[in-house]
Amino acid sequence: MTLTCAVVAAVVSGLAGDDRSDEKTSKLMRKKLEHAQKVLEGVALKDFDLIARHGEELMLLSQQAEWHVLKTPRYEVSSNEFRRSVDELIQKAKDKNLDGAALSYVEMTLACVKCHKHVREARMTRLDLPTGPESFSAEASLRAGDVRPTVP
Repeated sequence: MTLTCAVVAAVVSGLAGDDRSDEKTSKLMRKKLEHAQKVLEGVALKDFDLIARHGEELMLLSQQAEWHVLKTPRYEVSSNEFRRSVDELIQKAKDKNLDGAALSYVEMTLACVKCHKHVREARMTRLDLPTGPESFSAEASLRAGDVRPTVP
């Protein structure tokens, strides 16, 4: 494998983190997706009760500990944007304002996309890769998951 492959392997292994925490967060994000899909169904069917019910579930999920995967200002801003848009979504559903609920759904989705992008970028930059001559050694390549290091 080349050095590039070794670096990719190191990145992937560095993202693993605490498996139990990652598993809990993954389950929470799966629930978030399911509720978001139900909100969209509610918007499409003009079912305000469905929109409000699943919006409230989204709000509850956003308050769980597993939601807080990073402690950065940008992450906090994204989480707050998500909660604000969900709160607006719930209110628009209660007001039976379909256009407002649809707009809030779009804003909520954009907040999700921005936050997920930030989390991916932050995890990539936090990776502690070895620096200096040892970073190119066979031992470093093996620690990074490279089975057969190559020397350029």
